[in-house]
Amino acid sequence: MNIKRKLLICLLSTTVLMSLSGCKKWLDREPTEILLEDEVWGDPELARSVLANLYNRLQPFGGLEGGKLSPTDVDEAMWSGGLGGNNDRNTRVNYPYNIKQYWDYGLIRDVTLFLENIEASTLIQGEDKLQLLAEGRFIRAFIYFLHVRSMGGVPLILRTYQYSGPDDVAGMREPRSTEAGIYDFIASELDAIQDQLPQSASSRTRANKWTVLALKSRAMLYAASTAKYNNLMTDPILTANGEIGIPADRAAAYYEQSLLASKEILEQGPFALYRENPDLTQNFYDLFTNKNNNPEIIWAFDYTLDGKYHDFTVENIPRSLRESASGGAGVTPSLNIVEAFDYLDGSSGTLNTHTADESDYIYYDQLEDIFAGKDYRMMGSIITPGSLFRQQEMVIQAGVMEWDETAQRYMTRTSGNLGSYFSDGGFLVGPDGPLPNAANVTNTGFYIKKYLDSRVGSGQIGQGSDLWWIRFRLGEILLNASEAAFELGLTNEALTYVNRLRERAGFEANSLQSLTIATIQKEFQTELAFEEHRFWDLKRWRIAHEVFDGNRQSPHTMIFALWPYRVVRPNDPTKHNKYVFEKRIAPRFTQPRNFRLGNYYSLIPQDALNSNPLLTRNPFH
Repeated sequence: MNIKRKLLICLLSTTVLMSLSGCKKWLDREPTEILLEDEVWGDPELARSVLANLYNRLQPFGGLEGGKLSPTDVDEAMWSGGLGGNNDRNTRVNYPYNIKQYWDYGLIRDVTLFLENIEASTLIQGEDKLQLLAEGRFIRAFIYFLHVRSMGGVPLILRTYQYSGPDDVAGMREPRSTEAGIYDFIASELDAIQDQLPQSASSRTRANKWTVLALKSRAMLYAASTAKYNNLMTDPILTANGEIGIPADRAAAYYEQSLLASKEILEQGPFALYRENPDLTQNFYDLFTNKNNNPEIIWAFDYTLDGKYHDFTVENIPRSLRESASGGAGVTPSLNIVEAFDYLDGSSGTLNTHTADESDYIYYDQLEDIFAGKDYRMMGSIITPGSLFRQQEMVIQAGVMEWDETAQRYMTRTSGNLGSYFSDGGFLVGPDGPLPNAANVTNTGFYIKKYLDSRVGSGQIGQGSDLWWIRFRLGEILLNASEAAFELGLTNEALTYVNRLRERAGFEANSLQSLTIATIQKEFQTELAFEEHRFWDLKRWRIAHEVFDGNRQSPHTMIFALWPYRVVRPNDPTKHNKYVFEKRIAPRFTQPRNFRLGNYYSLIPQDALNSNPLLTRNPFH
């Protein structure tokens, strides 16, 4: 929306204004009135409608819009939607240098102009002015956080510029701030506005004291880990003027800021881990789908109004539950992430498919039995073979293993037809695949469950889902506190935080007694799977180039699949109609991921470099 001179404002109801959630249906229609600036900046309600527009422009990046989540950029998942996706065009041998690029000075300008107009208004005063200014500053701090995590130091622009001719251009150019300088600005802004915002958490979509603390918890942890782990590299990634790289001696202070913000939320905030269902699998799934007084949510991007929905369920619903002729099975979780979830007895999460000497399969009575005893968070996040969704069993079966008595070995029988039957009357290939080279059916043997809407109709094109996208929740804050405490040498305190999360996941009988940074990193991977964290976490820990090293033999560079088969061996009742499993590279995932050192910071847009000679490129670009 252009808010420089005349403002085209959607005249929303008071309820909509207070929810600060925009509406596609409203934003697409012709304006019924044109309001002059003086009218807007003289009326708190109209000013809040402008603020609502700014909130609405903070769209989830890899989140629910369009269904293509960022897990397909890491080892959490792959793209099983339309053919020609990012994993079967051989384009991910090297990550592109512009991956996760974020450079939105148009939005920064609009937020800053909003702040200037509220500040200058003589008709908006008192609590209205304080809160509007504080919310605008929070949005701007959040935007700068999105910039610094992608780009490193960026120009810190805190005023608008008026262009009247070519002679003005030179004075409008700003160099990049240091990376530390952007993080310091975020911290100072958040400290300044914390007490000017509502102290309650009555809204989970607008800024308040607790969203401020949550952003500080995350941002300061990013700054701290970048400062520490970048400087532990053999050749730290730096620029001469500090646009990239934070001094190592600043890490401790950043960790302390993150821990203090986290502890204030944990000790004083009105939040609690979601524990509404004694079924721990269902409880973890409900955490992301229950919007009714959910005690864990700190800040979310909501979809609540008529005509405002997203297509995540349309794009990712299992094939047999598809409600439209197209879509479905877009983001399919990998065996990599499935095996990252440990067993509840504390043992490694590696699935057992063969006997110890590799001489035979392990035979399972039911498809789901291979997952028995796993971390409940896995079953709440991923649809596995034999599990239920929408009260329907997910028959994920790749084919039949038929025993050949003459050859004394199994013969693999399969088909390209979903839901096809074998000669004995049982399934040959399940209605939900997997298939090796088909679109919109799982290629890995799994479907995503987290954020998938279980309500009938939500997978239908033109209807969609109104489930929210959660930006901050208490589970993350516990992990942030655990990592920061551990890095500060407070191991017992760190254990307390991480064990609270693990207890909810079913590990109450196997609490961690010791802690390493690798253990903490694994908890981030599993608790926050599919929530737009892993890419950034691997970057700030400076291990992304080691995890995705371009070597096909490395454990994470390829996406692995688990393909189930039904055994047909009528002369052996101990094995007949049992299930066996094969681990394999997902057929459509053709090349290993290679994260280069130049991927730690994204590419500065060429048009920005062309228009501002004061900008410097990021390393390796």
